[in-house]
Amino acid sequence: MAIQHEVSSGNVFADLGFDEPVEALAKAELARRISSIIKHRHLKQTDAATLLNIDQPKVSKLIRGQLKDFSIERLMHFLLQLDRDIEIVIRKRPRTRGNSRIAVSAG
Repeated sequence: MAIQHEVSSGNVFADLGFDEPVEALAKAELARRISSIIKHRHLKQTDAATLLNIDQPKVSKLIRGQLKDFSIERLMHFLLQLDRDIEIVIRKRPRTRGNSRIAVSAG
């Protein structure tokens, strides 16, 4: 029996049929960066909560990728609280790519 597969669009949230897949992917990447910083600093969730001015259960949700209560703007605010600069670059979408996207990168 042959295994069936689908070619990915490059966005797992689009592949799964999410309503706002571009935003969902951006939120996931921002949350991943926040989690990475928290881990790199060896912060306990309670310490991260104090730093981000949220309660510990919200830090837990953030780290576990439960992001429905977090906007992109709020996640960017958390990055500022974690001493990160944010640079927004807007450019024309290449004709070779079908859909516009939001990309999160770290330098």
